[in-house]
Amino acid sequence: MNPEDEPLDQWAARREGRLRRAGELKAVTLGPGPQRAAHLDPGAPRLILEWDGFQWVTLAVVDGYAAACRLLDPSARAESVPVPGYAPRLGRGTGRHRKQ
Repeated sequence: MNPEDEPLDQWAARREGRLRRAGELKAVTLGPGPQRAAHLDPGAPRLILEWDGFQWVTLAVVDGYAAACRLLDPSARAESVPVPGYAPRLGRGTGRHRKQ
């Protein structure tokens, strides 16, 4: 199909799939110097930004990397709760990665 002949509704749907969704959150490290990877300075405060469809808007400032992760991914809090009856199962063997 010639791209010029693409129906407008299909083009609009394709375009919507590429765009950032309103309400998306991201964390930016607040600290001296250039922006660095989050794990390099886990204690530095984080600025939480929300995409409103047109621009990034300041939502909150949190204490560190862990607090930012909890705010960005609420399901991460559930990971710290132990699951009753769960125990990792290791098969028999003496693989190189196991302690002898």
